[in-house]
Amino acid sequence: MSAKAIREYDGKAILAKYFNKLCRETNPPIDRLTAEHRALQVKPDTELDTACSNAPWINTQRLVVKPDQLIKRRGKLGLVKTDASLADVKEWLSQKMGEELQIGPAVGKLNTFIVEPFLTHKQSEEFYTSIFATRTGNTMYFYHEGGVDIGDVDSKAEQVDIDITSTLTEEQASTLVAKVPDDKKSVLVKYLLLLYRAYCDLYFTYLEINPLVVLDGKVHMLDLAGKLDSTAEYLCKLDWGEVEFPPPFGRDALAEEAYVAELDAKSGASLKLTILNKKGRIWTMVAGGGASVIYSDTVCDLGGSKELANYGEYSGAPSESQTYDYAKTILSLMTQEKHPKGKVLIIGGGIANFTNVAATFKGIVRALYEYKHKLVEHSVSIFVRRGGPNYQEGLRLMEDLGPQLGVPLYVFGPESHMTSIVAMALGKRKIQPGILRRSSSISISPTSSSNNLTAPTPTADTTKLHCEIKVKTWTPEQEAVVSTPKPLFTDSTRAIIWGMQPRACQGMLDFDYLSSRKTPSVAAMIYPFSGNHKQKLYWGHEDVMIPVYKNMSEAFKCHPEADVLINFASLRSAYDATMETMKYPQIRAIAIIAEGIPENKTKILIHEAQKKGVVIIGPATVGGIKPGHFKIGNTGGMVDNILDSKLYRPGSVAYVSRSGGMSNELNNIIIRNTNGVYEGVAIGGDRYPGTSFSDHIFRYHDDPNVKMIVLLGEVGGVEEYIVCEALRSGRLFKPLVAWCIGTCANMFSSEVQFGHAGASANSEKETAVAKNKALREAGAYVPDSFDTLGATIGAVYNQLVSKNMIPPVSEIQPPTIPMDYNWARELKLIRKPANFMTSISDERGEELLYAGMPISDVFKDDIGIGGVLSLLWFQRRLPDYACKFLEICLMVSADHGPAVSGAHNTIVTARAGKDLVSSLTSGLLTIGERFGGALDGAAKQFSEAYDSGLIPMEFVNKMRQEHKLIMGIGHRVKSLNNPDMRVVIIKDYAKKHFPCCPLLDYALQVEKITTAKKPNLILNVDGVIATSFVDLIQNCGAFTREEATEYIEIGSLNGLFVLGRTIGFIGHYLDQKRLKQGLYRHPWDDISYLTPDILNQ
Repeated sequence: MSAKAIREYDGKAILAKYFNKLCRETNPPIDRLTAEHRALQVKPDTELDTACSNAPWINTQRLVVKPDQLIKRRGKLGLVKTDASLADVKEWLSQKMGEELQIGPAVGKLNTFIVEPFLTHKQSEEFYTSIFATRTGNTMYFYHEGGVDIGDVDSKAEQVDIDITSTLTEEQASTLVAKVPDDKKSVLVKYLLLLYRAYCDLYFTYLEINPLVVLDGKVHMLDLAGKLDSTAEYLCKLDWGEVEFPPPFGRDALAEEAYVAELDAKSGASLKLTILNKKGRIWTMVAGGGASVIYSDTVCDLGGSKELANYGEYSGAPSESQTYDYAKTILSLMTQEKHPKGKVLIIGGGIANFTNVAATFKGIVRALYEYKHKLVEHSVSIFVRRGGPNYQEGLRLMEDLGPQLGVPLYVFGPESHMTSIVAMALGKRKIQPGILRRSSSISISPTSSSNNLTAPTPTADTTKLHCEIKVKTWTPEQEAVVSTPKPLFTDSTRAIIWGMQPRACQGMLDFDYLSSRKTPSVAAMIYPFSGNHKQKLYWGHEDVMIPVYKNMSEAFKCHPEADVLINFASLRSAYDATMETMKYPQIRAIAIIAEGIPENKTKILIHEAQKKGVVIIGPATVGGIKPGHFKIGNTGGMVDNILDSKLYRPGSVAYVSRSGGMSNELNNIIIRNTNGVYEGVAIGGDRYPGTSFSDHIFRYHDDPNVKMIVLLGEVGGVEEYIVCEALRSGRLFKPLVAWCIGTCANMFSSEVQFGHAGASANSEKETAVAKNKALREAGAYVPDSFDTLGATIGAVYNQLVSKNMIPPVSEIQPPTIPMDYNWARELKLIRKPANFMTSISDERGEELLYAGMPISDVFKDDIGIGGVLSLLWFQRRLPDYACKFLEICLMVSADHGPAVSGAHNTIVTARAGKDLVSSLTSGLLTIGERFGGALDGAAKQFSEAYDSGLIPMEFVNKMRQEHKLIMGIGHRVKSLNNPDMRVVIIKDYAKKHFPCCPLLDYALQVEKITTAKKPNLILNVDGVIATSFVDLIQNCGAFTREEATEYIEIGSLNGLFVLGRTIGFIGHYLDQKRLKQGLYRHPWDDISYLTPDILNQ
């Protein structure tokens, strides 16, 4: 959603700040036109005395105070206190703060106010101005009178239309203020020029100032209402500051809504939630912007508007963790209050184009299972319907969950009409068992086929029509006068893809192969972040190499036949990529997939495209499809859906929709009621898509292969009225089935912004109810609801067949196409022995796991480095004292000076100019039996002696007799009289924290014997670490005796030394680089040169 209302306080602050900037930047600079901005915002938690002390003007001026909660006509409602003292304001606020009011159908509490200086002026000094967005630019109104009694400003204000590539001129501004007193014209002209510039630069979509007062050469904005294009925040953050987008009056902003908005902001997907009635019994969790509106419509159509608790949607392939968080938020709200009739949860959606249904359902399943006790407690019934990639696995997960939840759970797939579960959930229709299709083959082919292309697939749950439809046909003479347009897409159309999109490209190639195209529709990809290369994809069973270019110029030069660009660039770069594309005359059509491009930029794209004759589909779309010829990106879904909807060959029905998600549902509805789709386009959910409904409907209508047209419109905008006029005038004479979604908006007590940016009515004319009525009166075939859309399409189609307007055609059998390995594995159709096995970590899910422990819990529980070692080395969580011991071992073994062989090698290699890894490796390679090996050796020798029952004296004597050194005993420098503090630290820690230390005690007894001979034959750091480590793993209770022995034998002790010493080696490397030491050459006088004469002595 893009156009969002802001508070008056924020609107005035933003404009005042920007006006000052514009006045300074004007050449030459001009004096400030507007009065100094002074305003105070008061909320329930505002400390008024403190706030007043920070705004000294408030103590010296008369004041005005009013609610700032998007309430219209506050003056007429008695919600403005004028010409008041500070004491009056405080008293008025104490009365009004928290007061519950009903304004129209909306009931809410007053909680936010604005306090400003009161301006004494005459009625004749008040003016009105407003600016609002249009498809081609903006319209500015000005009226020489203002105030609460201005009346119907649309009919009497002066107005100018300004093209998006232009700006308000001085001549236009002068025209607007023609009826203003002469002494105020000059300042108003200057002000309007700056106001329009600010409006555009700050990405306002609507701005109304009434009244506007000119006093002593300064302009005062007394009342302001405004909307900002929220998608432009990345461009305007500095100028906007911390602007707030409050909910409409009558709907309090909940913490859960804010949480979902935060999830949405951090995600590339779309996550929306609006709470309509927290106590309602009907809750929805719907995938897709268009589908979410339709489900709400259906609930309201069936009499559930007062019980509908929420509106929301998730779309754009959210991850498992995102859907988990989203679902958990809804479930937490739903289970806060009980309802005497129990509650209903509708988990619905259309047939997805690219979202992995199983992945999103895994998150929902996790949330449902977590809330299973509360679901039982609140008597919740759950109804599920979904289709799209991997939907079989997703629905299986839901079916398997049912018995575990203990509540009724009904699961349906695309074989059921999208909204049929709503009637079942509300008790308006008998619950029919769903038929869950499971894939069983790794090659994909049609599930069923009819020899006659005119025969539609019967739909068991299609809602019957209330009355008979009579279709008026057309004559050959009518069709003869229509010139056939050049097709937008053919079976030779080739496209260049902007962005690294191998999955979308593979989907296009699979469609091409099924459609028996001679050449792939993907000519190349453009990816600026890599060098030129080729991407391997598949053409049926064979490999095909698709070139990838770093820039557009090279791609278009090498592929002059490509006339379509599919733009997968992000919302921040999609505009620039599209503008650059239109520099190449070979391009006839551009599809812009990104959602969230600022409206002003989209309007510039539309202007440029019309100038150059380029068709733009989008933004915020999945694209379009011409069965048997060409498909854009992910349109139509995966291969199984292309086959189910028979998109590999053309039918007779063309459709146009705003919603990309609903385009796939239309494919399904049309094939189940007619012979299939001829062409379908989703123009995009933004307020101003690149092409309109009528652009495509006229193109379809004039194509003799199209026999009927389907329009799926939407609340918001007025494009459908162009279609109405064409029907009335006879320009359109082929049957048009039309339905505008969003009829539920009329039933809500407060304004709701639906999932699409353009799905919001700014007037009665823009409501879905008004548009459906107008279409019906103009001659379109309009169903009673979306539930009967399929039946209406089928009725019109069957009459055309009966009147021989659609001749019978033999069905086409498409080729069989192999399933991708990854997808077959996802569907559990294949198995393959793994080349590797691992048990320590797993990065495949939403969160990295260390031995089954989520990385977030690693930090939440603060297990430290020792805890991580326990998970990754031993596959279990060791006690805290054990983890601390591992950390102590790393600390004491981190370094032992530059003279030891490992550090020496590291230093020499670093000074030779080698990199960190090479230098570190050089040092680590010296670790072995002579350097570092004493740890393993000491553990082995002491353990064998202790386990065999040798007393310490016997062990010492045995080693002497075998002429073996006791590993872990002896030190060159340290002795009994000069103890090694590292040994003391480890020994004391083990004695204090370990359950018992039998092997350490044994080693200390050995030390008493060896030091009796020489004081430096002490238990050294290797010995104390080795024996303590053995005591730890044998006695901490986390290992069996066999496991403990195995971990010692496979080198875990040596791992401690390697890891610890790595810290020191890196330190030596960095030290040498920091000291800028040159190449090392060993001094010759430190080398004994054994010449032959010396050796022969």
